[in-house]
Amino acid sequence: MTTQTDTGTAAPSAAGSTPALPPTTPCSVVWSQGRPYVLEGVAGRPRWMGRDARGRPLALTRADLQRRGWSLRRAE
Repeated sequence: MTTQTDTGTAAPSAAGSTPALPPTTPCSVVWSQGRPYVLEGVAGRPRWMGRDARGRPLALTRADLQRRGWSLRRAE
């Protein structure tokens, strides 16, 4: 179970659990598959921007990010 915070992100209700949905605040950073992604709001269509393995720009939707898995912290 998650609760909604004032920043628009889903906060975990249990200690140490990852929120089910990525943050919705512009310029938020999340990590997926070892790479950072930044939330950009472009013309009302938010997208997560990062780079692929070859350094090319890569745009992900919220659903794409959920499928790939994500974290607020970089994996060690």
